[in-house]
Amino acid sequence: METATDLQGGSNVKPPRKRAPDPKVYGRTRVSNGSQLLQGVDGNNPWVRRCKEIIAMHLSDLGGEDNTSMAERSIVRRAAVIAVELERFEVKFALAGEASDSDLDLYQRGAGNLRRLLESVGLERRAKLVGPSLGQLIREDQDEQRARLAREREQQTIEATS
Repeated sequence: METATDLQGGSNVKPPRKRAPDPKVYGRTRVSNGSQLLQGVDGNNPWVRRCKEIIAMHLSDLGGEDNTSMAERSIVRRAAVIAVELERFEVKFALAGEASDSDLDLYQRGAGNLRRLLESVGLERRAKLVGPSLGQLIREDQDEQRARLAREREQQTIEATS
């Protein structure tokens, strides 16, 4: 029976090893794998649904989940919770037609903390490229205008010489 050494012309070469399969992550919680916002809380709860909506919108502003770090996603999650609670305060204020001093104080502190969290992730709109830029469109338009003018001049020259 031939060995790897015999097949390689006598050199001491080990046969190639089989590559280990990519390790899969087992035992992650539903919160970690993204299928649940909070452990043990119904995902159809209106509060949870609204929180998920806000998280999705903020992550979209940051360029998508694949474009954000775990730390940024964590901050966005906390910001979304504060935003949902601020919205609840706003409904309470609107229904009552006023805000108590203590509620207004909590609202203002929550709004300030929300702003700081959003600033810490540098939250600003990061539009995805979906087509040519404005500059490219202007250049294309100018090129088309130049070409049209050149054709018109050429046509005028032909007519003048005829």
